[in-house]
Amino acid sequence: MVTQATVLTGVEMGLGCWQWGDKLMWGYGQDYAGADVKAAFEASLATGVTFFDTAEVYGNGRSEQLLGQFRREAQASLQIATKFMPRPWRLQGGTLLSALRASLRRLGLPSIDLYQMHWPFPPVSIETWMRAMTQAVEESLAEAVGVSNYNLDQTKRAANALAKRDIPLTSNQVEYSLLQRGIERSGLLDYCRDNSIVVIAYSPLAKGLLTGKYTPENPPPGVRGGVGRAYLARIQPLIARLRAMGEAHGGKTPAQVALNWTICKGTLPIPGAKSAKQMQMNAGALGWRLSEAEVAALDEASERI
Repeated sequence: MVTQATVLTGVEMGLGCWQWGDKLMWGYGQDYAGADVKAAFEASLATGVTFFDTAEVYGNGRSEQLLGQFRREAQASLQIATKFMPRPWRLQGGTLLSALRASLRRLGLPSIDLYQMHWPFPPVSIETWMRAMTQAVEESLAEAVGVSNYNLDQTKRAANALAKRDIPLTSNQVEYSLLQRGIERSGLLDYCRDNSIVVIAYSPLAKGLLTGKYTPENPPPGVRGGVGRAYLARIQPLIARLRAMGEAHGGKTPAQVALNWTICKGTLPIPGAKSAKQMQMNAGALGWRLSEAEVAALDEASERI
């Protein structure tokens, strides 16, 4: 039986590799490129963060290729997770195994530590995909399996389907931050806690909005700028609270406090980094903890938005 004990044990934070090779959302190749993300990778290893999350669709496979290249050059021991995208023309379980083998070739690996279903898209059922995930484990192509962007009902269906073959659902990767707390309201966070399913929190900095860099006068660049000035104005009291708490913890940044909040909530955040500086900033969220009172104060501030 595969258990969570062999994957993600003791992991407090990972590095999300969405930005590595992605041109549409993040502008890869414009103000940063391969050398920059390699520096982020090396800074990650230097800070002790060795869990990396990627996907076949990030940069159309470029993210996997870069991560595989960096791993080989560093000869480092890593924990790597990637994802399968259930595109509408992938109608049979066997397409998952083909996609997984292609991901492994790009990564230069014989097997993956954690293989995840990227979205619960129709028309193929969750149960069909979980049978294919089971086969991936049985063929030693994946050590453990997870899902991503699954709601409470979908997570239960996936867990039940895997349990029939004595394989646990290791994780559910969902958007979670002080600006996106839907998994608390839906009961998904509690369900995962109660069933030893690791919640991997992607976009834990809300695509940069919680870093304190952006204001109504200075919105995010590119497609991220569509958030609107009114919303940027509404989040400023929360940013001020993050900044004040950071100062009380020896000069931590708003981003570091926001990441620490997700850890205090029992999740595993995977902030992105496209430079060594960003990775070092992320790592500043480790090695300390907000108090229960501080977590509650941030909860209250986020609920006002």
